[in-house]
Amino acid sequence: MSPSHPCHDPSWVRAQRIRIDSTRMMADRVGATHGIRPAELAALAGRAKAAHDALARRRAAGELGFYDLPGQDTAPIDAAAAWARGFENFVVVGIGGSSLGPKATHQALRHPFHNLLPPHERGGPRLFFMENVDPATIAALLAMLDPQQTCVNVVTKSGGTAETLANYMVARAWLERAGLDPARHLIATTDPDKGDLRKIARAEGWRTLPVPPNVGGRFSQLTAVGLLPAAVCGIDVAELLAGAADMAARCAAPDLDDNPAYRLAALHYLAATAKGKPITVLMPYADGLKGLADWFVQLWAESLGKEHGLDGATVHTGQTPLPAVGAIDQHSQVQLFVAGPNDKMTAFVRLERFADGVTIPPLHKDSPALGYLGGATLGALLNAEQAATEMVLTDGGRPSYRIDVPELNPFAFGQLLMLFEIMTAFAGGLYGIDPFDQPGVERGKVLTYGAMGREGYENLLGS
Repeated sequence: MSPSHPCHDPSWVRAQRIRIDSTRMMADRVGATHGIRPAELAALAGRAKAAHDALARRRAAGELGFYDLPGQDTAPIDAAAAWARGFENFVVVGIGGSSLGPKATHQALRHPFHNLLPPHERGGPRLFFMENVDPATIAALLAMLDPQQTCVNVVTKSGGTAETLANYMVARAWLERAGLDPARHLIATTDPDKGDLRKIARAEGWRTLPVPPNVGGRFSQLTAVGLLPAAVCGIDVAELLAGAADMAARCAAPDLDDNPAYRLAALHYLAATAKGKPITVLMPYADGLKGLADWFVQLWAESLGKEHGLDGATVHTGQTPLPAVGAIDQHSQVQLFVAGPNDKMTAFVRLERFADGVTIPPLHKDSPALGYLGGATLGALLNAEQAATEMVLTDGGRPSYRIDVPELNPFAFGQLLMLFEIMTAFAGGLYGIDPFDQPGVERGKVLTYGAMGREGYENLLGS
C-alpha cells in the first residue's frame, strides 16, 4: 500500500467505517415478547466473558488464524496474480468457502457485467467458477472458453474435496486435449504441506499458494482463496485487508457494549434462544451485496448448526440463515416476513452512497403513478424501500438491525467480512459449541466416497 493510499488518512478511515443500528432489536421498539431487554443482554455477561476468553486462548494457541490475515504479506499473491493476468479467462474450481467468498467479493467490487467489458476496461481476465458438478453447466462453460487463454485455479484446503477434484480432472483433460501443458495453466490454492492436490502440484511443478492450516474454509476469504481472484481482477487487496484490520481493532474489546461483533452475536443468540427467532434474514439493499448474503449463509449455518456441545451433550443448535435482496424480495419474501410467523429477525445492509447516481427523468408529470418519481435517484428510491420495510417490520413487532455502509469499496467490504466472521466465532461460544468444525458435512463426504467407490470406503454403502 503506497503512503498516499487513502487508508493512511485517518479522516478517510473514519468516514468509511460502517455503522450499526440495533435499536429495533430491542423491547422498547418491538415489544418484550419479541424484543430484547437490556437486562437480558446484561445477564449474558458471564457467558460472554467465557466466550471471549475461549477465543483469546485459541487465538494465543495459534488456532484462529483468520484474525491475523489482515497483516499478511501479500507479495506471493501479487506475483501469482500478475502471472494470471496474462490470460483472458480465470476459472476458479472450488465449492463452498472456496467459491462463495471470491464470488461475493467480485460481485461487490467489480463491474456488474465484468465479463462483458472489453479487455482494456476490465482490469483483468474474465472470471468464471466451476462449483457444482452439474455436467450441463461444466460442459457449457468449457465449450465457450479458449483453453489456450485460460488459467485454472484449483481451490481446496484439504486437497480432497470430491466435487473440486472431479471438476479439476475435467478441466485438466480439457487442457490436455488442446495440446497444452497443464502446469502452465494451473495454479493450486491448498494446504501448504498436506493433501493429494499439494502432492500433484509439487510433483508437476505447478504454481501454488497456501491456505493457512489454522484458517477454516468458510473463514478463508482473506487468504489466497479470495485474494488471488480479487487481485487477478483488479481489486485493491491492500484496501480490503485494511478494512478488515480496522474492524478487527474495533472488535477487540471483551464487552458487548464496546464490541460491535460481540453485540450482534448476542442479539442473534438471544433472538434465537429466548425470543422464538430460529431464522435470521440477511437482506442487503444492493445487487452487489447479494453474494455477501450467500456467503453469510454458509458461514452462519455451517458454523453454528451443531448436534453436540463442547461438553458432548446433544444440543442441536443453530439459527437458519436466509438470504434476501432488496427491493427484489419485497415482491416475494417480505410478505412472509411481515405477516407470516413471527419467527425471524432481519439484518439489513444499506449503502449511503451509490457509485452511479442514476436520476429518474421527469416524465409523465400528469400521471400520479409516475410523475412523483421524476427527479429522484434510483439509489434514493432503493433506500426509501429499505426504510419502509424496516418500519413495517418494527410496527409489526418484528426485530431487525441495520448496517449502514458509507460506500461500497474494498475497505467497506473488508469490514463486513471481518465483522461477520468475528460475530460467528463469538456466537459459537455463546451456544457452547465449536464454530470451526463441520462434522455433519464430513459424514456426507465420507458417504460420497463410498458411493463413488473410493478405496477403503466401500463398506459404508450399506450403513
